[in-house]
This record gives sequence, C-alpha cells and structure tokens, in this order.
Amino acid sequence: MADKKKTGNGTGRPGATKAGPAPTSKPPADAADPAVATAPDVAVHSPLDDRPGTGADDAVLVEHPHLGKIILRGDSADKAFRDAVEKAIGIVPPREANSVATGKQHAILWLGPDEWLVVTPADRQRTTEATLRQALAGQHVSVVDTSDARTTIRLHGVRARDVLMKGTPLDLHPREFGSGRCAQTVIARADVLIHQRDDTPTYDIHVLCSFARYLWDWLVDAAGEFS
Repeated sequence: MADKKKTGNGTGRPGATKAGPAPTSKPPADAADPAVATAPDVAVHSPLDDRPGTGADDAVLVEHPHLGKIILRGDSADKAFRDAVEKAIGIVPPREANSVATGKQHAILWLGPDEWLVVTPADRQRTTEATLRQALAGQHVSVVDTSDARTTIRLHGVRARDVLMKGTPLDLHPREFGSGRCAQTVIARADVLIHQRDDTPTYDIHVLCSFARYLWDWLVDAAGEFS
C-alpha cells in the first residue's frame, strides 16, 4: 500500500519527502539573526536534491537537509558550564554516554565526555551559536558551527531497524539502543551519527554531505525488500 503522504511531492524522489519549503534562490531571513538577514544571495541546495526515494511503507526515508549542527565542547562536571548552556537553549548537555537531551527546539547529542552535537531547527544555527557564545563568555569552551558538513536522513517505520541492521555493526536491539540514544558508527562503511528519536522506530542519521548520495541510495536499496 503506497504512503500517499510520501508520494507526489514534487521533489523528484517518489516515496520521499523533504522537510521545509522547496529550495529558493535565497535562504529564509531570520529576523532575530542579523547575520542571516543580511546574507548575500546564495543558492540553497541539498546533496540529495532529485535523488529517487523508497516506496516502502514500512521504511520511509525523509531528508532534513538544513538542520543546524554545532559542536560544543566544555567541562561536563562544571556546574557553571551546564547552567550557561541551559540558560542559552533550555537544555543541559547530557553526561551519560550515548544519550540525548531534547528540548522544545534543540537536541544535544553526546559525542564524548567533553563534546556534544547541538542540533538546531533549520537555519537557526547562527542564532544558537551566538546565544551559546554569549552565555559561555569567559569559560574555557569551544562552540563551532559545522552545519554545512553534514545532512540528515530520517528513516522511520516498523522495518526501519531491519534496514539499518543490514549495514551497521551497532546493536540496535531495543534493550541496547532505544529512544533517546545516539551513537557514532558506520552504515555500509559510511561514517554516521545515529539518533533514535522514538520507538516507531525513527532514526536521524547524520552523514557527511560527500557520502550522502551513496548512503541514500544504499538505504533505498536496503528498504526495497519491504516495498
């Protein structure tokens, strides 16, 4: 049975959707972010534009190409650091390995004892970066916008776990890797960061743009069994 919500979307990828409006000749201006509002005209593209998708109802691929991704480093044992981050974006960096803290707009994924990935709504990374820098001024920290390095592929459906199990050594059994967990691993030899968002299951797969087309095509092929 075809997923009508995922077809006929005009993206050039039957069975797939893209988050947000279609690319335009100029990125949307953010009134709260002068750097965005005054940016010069640039073409906004995704590495997966016009890529064919999957028709599998049980394993649906959706690209979220313009999420912000900020690498944050600091001392997780320092209460001043944790408090400053919470004041800036409303959530505290998780201290448990491979865990995720989520808020109304942002998510913070654990990468190491003193390193996290802050994921922002689309095109909000500059505002978030500036807010973090201001809140953390004077502390020994690092805040680096890496949004252009990776895109995000969302895979969801009752067979999503089965698709990923074909290409990753990560133990995805619910008792080992469930909702609110993340891990740096590989899928079909491509380095990725996987975040399980819920028990559907829904996975956000953060992958380098240079590997995005290869991984997308591999996932489409792997999901073909469930079409």
